[in-house]
Amino acid sequence: MNDTAMINAAMPADEAAHWREAELPDAWPDRLSWRQPGGLLRLFWGLLRGQTRRLQMPEALQAMTADFPKYLFQEFHHLPNGNYSKRIASGYARSFDHVMLGELRRARQALADKLKDCSRVLDLGAGGGHLSGSLLQVGIPEVWGLEPSPYLLQLAARQHPNLKLKHGVAEQTGFADTSFDALAACFVFHEIPPRHGDKVLMEAQRILRPNGMLAWIEPSPTQLELPLKTVLRRFGWRGWYFRLMAQRMHEPFVAAWHQREKSSWLAQHGFELLELHDQMPWQRVIARKIC
Repeated sequence: MNDTAMINAAMPADEAAHWREAELPDAWPDRLSWRQPGGLLRLFWGLLRGQTRRLQMPEALQAMTADFPKYLFQEFHHLPNGNYSKRIASGYARSFDHVMLGELRRARQALADKLKDCSRVLDLGAGGGHLSGSLLQVGIPEVWGLEPSPYLLQLAARQHPNLKLKHGVAEQTGFADTSFDALAACFVFHEIPPRHGDKVLMEAQRILRPNGMLAWIEPSPTQLELPLKTVLRRFGWRGWYFRLMAQRMHEPFVAAWHQREKSSWLAQHGFELLELHDQMPWQRVIARKIC
């Protein structure tokens, strides 16, 4: 058996069919209705005040998420119950590109084009499958999506029939050594605590093939670092819009992410930085695994 056949044999089962058909339990936001004005008022009041709560995992999902890192179980972006709800996950996935004024759609397409010569790519934190879809569109034969939220996995499975999926986390993927030509991520690393980011890079080093690529898109630090007048002069109303949104979103680890010097951090974990392209409101990084 050659190396490729051995890797294929060791790959986890594709879970897409399961998630496509699964009957997921309702979380508390899914049970709200106009006949329960008190619950809806609590929901909207929390959004207006920017309150964050620890999410409530439906009992049917508790066992499968018990070993996941605890930072995942908070309300990022002030989303009620985070991405662990049919209603909220679906709304977030549908509205994301609109809120970002189409900028992330173009950024994903450009990143996918950088990886189009790869044969097998893993999308870390695949969400509803936006980046995975771009990777499939450029002709990559085998694209996997890894995502901790069953609700987002279901959206990705239904949106992209050719996408392979696995429920899990980037710190411990469960894939065999040297399984992938490239790993990609979109707006994921800035939502990970620094020490867990280190674990993700160590795992990336393990599952990437020699000279494998690591590519990501994350928020640009420009929108927060520059004075407001400079942002307005350089980027106009769109600069003001993205700056305001970045300031209002609940992202507890974004400051630490922006402070991290990318080249030295990557080198520490066995990667060579090839490209750092900043185009507010996003920043693209391309790195290569050092053999």
